[in-house]
Amino acid sequence: PGMMDTILNLGMNDDTLAGLAALTGDERLAYDCYRRFIQMYANVVMGIDWYHFETILEKRMKDQDVKEENQLHTSDWKVIVSQYKELIVKLTKQHFPSNPIEQLEEAIKAVFRSWNNQRAKIYRKIHNIPHDLGTAVNIQMMVFGNRGEDSGTGVAFSRNPSTGEREIFGEFLLDAQGEDVVAGIRTPQSISILGEKMPHAFREFCDMSHLLETHYRDMQDIEFT
Repeated sequence: PGMMDTILNLGMNDDTLAGLAALTGDERLAYDCYRRFIQMYANVVMGIDWYHFETILEKRMKDQDVKEENQLHTSDWKVIVSQYKELIVKLTKQHFPSNPIEQLEEAIKAVFRSWNNQRAKIYRKIHNIPHDLGTAVNIQMMVFGNRGEDSGTGVAFSRNPSTGEREIFGEFLLDAQGEDVVAGIRTPQSISILGEKMPHAFREFCDMSHLLETHYRDMQDIEFT
């Protein structure tokens, strides 16, 4: 996990934006997903550095006097989406692609290319994984960890990686998507706190973790939403 590239919220455009807002009754969620998708796709597929988008986002947060992304409102995300699109036109002389099939095809190619990024090469070398082994690309339905304080995302091990003790070890964020946990913009919480805030979900996660470890007969490194 984390060695190869990922693109979340794929398929978003002006039409599906309106559809997601209508389906969920949450326009803020729809715009948050749209701006995340534009940034990830532009970086992974189009090769535009994260810095350009983070500069726009940080300026908006400063202007609105907020410390975390999830404190921004729908009106803020609308402005940011527009600015992201303008940035892409400025840097690439082309508009952000709106056709979901084109988005999907180009995203698949980009994830395959990431097999040869520096992170993946170093990881394979450390763990003695053959460079010619190859990879697959998973395409799966989105689950929205950024849909309020009763949603979230995190990373965890099925055991303590230092001691081997059988306990869930990791961290999570509420109202967030996967990249937020590792981006450093917000401070994740220990996964033990998830047991206090969402006891039913935490118990279910522990059961799934144990099931996976039993099946694969090895400690599991898990990303969850």
